[in-house]
Amino acid sequence: MDGMPPQQGRTIDLCATGLSLTFDHKLAVGHTGQVTFELFLDGKGQLVSSRAKVTYCIFSGDHFKIGYQFVNPDAATTSVVNKFIR
Repeated sequence: MDGMPPQQGRTIDLCATGLSLTFDHKLAVGHTGQVTFELFLDGKGQLVSSRAKVTYCIFSGDHFKIGYQFVNPDAATTSVVNKFIR
């Protein structure tokens, strides 16, 4: 996220407009930044990257569940995500 060093999270849900993941740190709703994750399609890993905005942050167990909405994703990102979720 903007102003933070890269952090790892665990993706738990993906849709055409965004994703949710578990994360060790709380993030403020509205925070924006670059999210990058890997999807496996046709037996190969493909990196997907998009600007994203935090839409929710919920403490769940010992992690935070954070929802991100893609912000103006490019055509390649949209295509890969849509192919993966079909």
